[in-house]
Amino acid sequence: MGTRQGIRFGIIAALGAIAAVVVQGAAADPFYFSTGNPDGLIATASRPASGATIGIESADDFVLPTATTLTAATFTGLLPSAFALSGVQQVVVEIYRVFPKDSDTTRTPNVPTRVNSPADVAFDSRNDAAAGGLTFSVSTLNPSFTANNSVLDGIHPKPNQTTSGDGPVNGMEVMFNITFATPIDLAADHYFFVPQVLLASGDFYWLSAPRPIVSPGTPFSPGITDLQSWIRNDTLDPDWLRIGTDIVGGTTPPTFNAAFSLTGETTVPEPGTLALLSLGLVGLAASRRRKVANKRN
Repeated sequence: MGTRQGIRFGIIAALGAIAAVVVQGAAADPFYFSTGNPDGLIATASRPASGATIGIESADDFVLPTATTLTAATFTGLLPSAFALSGVQQVVVEIYRVFPKDSDTTRTPNVPTRVNSPADVAFDSRNDAAAGGLTFSVSTLNPSFTANNSVLDGIHPKPNQTTSGDGPVNGMEVMFNITFATPIDLAADHYFFVPQVLLASGDFYWLSAPRPIVSPGTPFSPGITDLQSWIRNDTLDPDWLRIGTDIVGGTTPPTFNAAFSLTGETTVPEPGTLALLSLGLVGLAASRRRKVANKRN
């Protein structure tokens, strides 16, 4: 084996050993994000397709500053009044990246804009009906809760996207508690969270939360934009509409968040292991240079 090739294989082996030390030294920090409590301003349908009933997706965003593993989530919404909780037939959670990722940018959209919308297709998802999906429980928060406005049927392509909404809706306020059977591993990035609920009868509505986020929510870090919530149905797919700006509209259109939280862990290498990696590489390179010089002499 030539000198250079031997050095190359030696460096690769040493890198592997040092990387193992770095991985062992990684620290798992708890992650938690919440948009806070429902504000009663709007409720938006979100359901998987079933038979002749088309699917609807409502989306709101979150940001991960570093790689994170999501293990659980909650979201708050409305079920029909006096609805039996056993009538919840399916729960789906989807994660989208922000357009133009995972999207066809060559087509002409049928909506006013795709800037800051969810992507065309989901990046990852969990389904309670699939192996490795999710488990859920539902708890009643208020037997009667009214949202001032709603979106269910009024989801149309431009130029007919502004409908002002479908009007007030009343129902039973509930919280879904989700545990991901297979945790969702995500790199640092900006994402959208999309929960869908299928009922034996009627529709689930996801409740809005204050925008900007207020206590007990966890506001976005300075310099990061908290995007408004979006919606689409199977007819509009792959495009999305802004719930406030496009659908509700008005002289000064409102903007909304949606009520949800995420729990998990972030993985950050400890400073000592990063220093070890740096020193190891420097020392390795110096050692190899000395060996080469000695052989030449």
